[in-house]
Amino acid sequence: MSKKRDNQSFDASVSSRIPTASNEQNIWQAQIAQVAERFNRQYRGEAFDLPAEVEAMPIFRDWISGKLPDKVASPFWEIARPQKNQRCLDIGCGVSFLVYPWRDWDAFFYGLEISTVARDALNARGSQLNSKLFKGVELGPAHQLNYPSAQFDMAIATGWSCYFPLDYWITITAEVKRVLKPGGLFVFDILDPQQPLAEDWAVLETYLGAEVFLEPIAEWENTIKATGTKVVSQRPGELFNLFKVSF
Repeated sequence: MSKKRDNQSFDASVSSRIPTASNEQNIWQAQIAQVAERFNRQYRGEAFDLPAEVEAMPIFRDWISGKLPDKVASPFWEIARPQKNQRCLDIGCGVSFLVYPWRDWDAFFYGLEISTVARDALNARGSQLNSKLFKGVELGPAHQLNYPSAQFDMAIATGWSCYFPLDYWITITAEVKRVLKPGGLFVFDILDPQQPLAEDWAVLETYLGAEVFLEPIAEWENTIKATGTKVVSQRPGELFNLFKVSF
């Protein structure tokens, strides 16, 4: 398990690891901090002060009732089930080890997260659930994977690509390629702006503190092509489309 760090502010712990040599990287740093704070507040159970018109939206009621996660979740294992003894890196893992059936898969879980609250929750409870499979959660951004090259059989990144511009994804993919073994798989999802829920969900997320990029599917397809990956399979969802790619 990774060594647990003091629960300091995000700016002091994660942002310091992000290079600031260009305006582009400064923008990424600000966006990462924004998304981290949005999810820290949710994981801490803090109340969000939202306008009445947002609270009147059906999607807000689904969020409050707990129905929304089932609509927006991407069950990555339906197109890429982790195999026994595989090393899997879950980038932006949230609290996934606590809710996904890792013990059934008998695959090794490594997590990377920008939320200090989620990181601490998993590191506190993960080994109690299964000390063999749980390999700890590191705090850090997706474009700087602090792992040796060719370490993982699979990398997973679901639920968060829409919070960042497409050029950020190109940088992430290069890092994922580096840490994957030859023949390894990368599974991720993208927001489909044509889905009926997309615009309302983007509005809700913006008021919760994280801006959403409603990028056309065609632009995403061009970006995926530009990364040099090969699409092995894909699966549409109610809000996000899942992709399984190889290098």
